[in-house]
Amino acid sequence: MSPSPSSTATPASKSRPIAIVAGVAVAAALLGVVSYTATKPSGGRSADSASSAAEVSADPTNGVYPELEAYARRDAADGLALGRPDAPVVLIEYADFKCGYCAQFARETEPALVRKYVEKGTLRIEWRNFPIFGEESEAAARAAWAAGQQGRFWEFHRAAYAKGAKEKGFGKDRLAALAREAGVADPARFARDTDGAAAREAVSKDQEQGYSLGATSTPSFLVNGRPIAGAQPEAAFTEAIDAAARAAAAKPSATATPGR
Repeated sequence: MSPSPSSTATPASKSRPIAIVAGVAVAAALLGVVSYTATKPSGGRSADSASSAAEVSADPTNGVYPELEAYARRDAADGLALGRPDAPVVLIEYADFKCGYCAQFARETEPALVRKYVEKGTLRIEWRNFPIFGEESEAAARAAWAAGQQGRFWEFHRAAYAKGAKEKGFGKDRLAALAREAGVADPARFARDTDGAAAREAVSKDQEQGYSLGATSTPSFLVNGRPIAGAQPEAAFTEAIDAAARAAAAKPSATATPGR
């Protein structure tokens, strides 16, 4: 299980606001309580506990908080995103490179979602750095952002989440090696960017967003405003994505002529 920020965050981070609007407060309670108990993969839990962590019903609006849909950036220049900016569904992932369950999701579940939804234009995945395991987590997050500035974030992501990668640590030399493995073209720029103010600001912005949602462990997700906590089975994500796609398709077209 990933720890709660109370056991790993700095004192300043403990006072972060839980939510900024009523709808976010409800979702924060869901992520804050459920993510603490639901981060372990389903093999270690009963079916009942797995379903409670990522409940999806036939109603595509059930468990969806419209306020949270606005957390999707849909920025075409975002190097830490995958898929069309105008995809009907956006999955936002809050994760830490030292998190074993994040690695499991990255290796076992995410590739299937990319093939099934991203490549077909249905889904966009947006990464949020949410380091909660201390200095090496922070350094890996900045390095991932720096790799993204050279268009190699997802290659860095794959290398950092490979089996055995986190056991080698994320010291400076190791991060440079991961950048080479990811095909980062300019190592000197990568080093500067990793240690620069822009990387720290970008990581801090992602962290603040995760804390504002009440996320207490990694990985945590939003699927078009629906919170999902923990490395859930692939079915939990496919059901949520399918429901979100149906809901998006049912919305009136923004370009439709009124009265017709």
